[in-house]
Amino acid sequence: MLTCHYNNRIFYTLIEEKAIDRVLKVIDALGISARQFDMSIGTTNGYSLRMHKNHASIGSDIIERISRKYPKVNLVWLITGKGDMFLEPKDQPHFSDAQIDAMIHEKVNEKIEIERQKLLDQVNAEIVKIKNELSGNKT
Repeated sequence: MLTCHYNNRIFYTLIEEKAIDRVLKVIDALGISARQFDMSIGTTNGYSLRMHKNHASIGSDIIERISRKYPKVNLVWLITGKGDMFLEPKDQPHFSDAQIDAMIHEKVNEKIEIERQKLLDQVNAEIVKIKNELSGNKT
């Protein structure tokens, strides 16, 4: 929002958010610097901040670069401001099939070890019980 003063009166003018403003929000959400972002999409150092400072528009070529490098960014939101910033929550982990298989294998092995230990404890308890019964019968 822009505040203007004229004859001791305050006027408020809404400034429509531009795509470059939303680009800076994406940069912030990704947790990277504007420099890192600029380099990742193949623009010059300072591009994003310079465009923002000048209230400039970004071209379709830049939007295409962003789309290629960051496919989870919602282009409808980037262009219009409507919808969610990301197509999926950015914090949602994405795993390969091999990683998923390894995690499943690890969890299954943990469960097997727990059950094995329970069974071993039961068998040992039975052995102790039988030994006690046998030693009690001998006396």
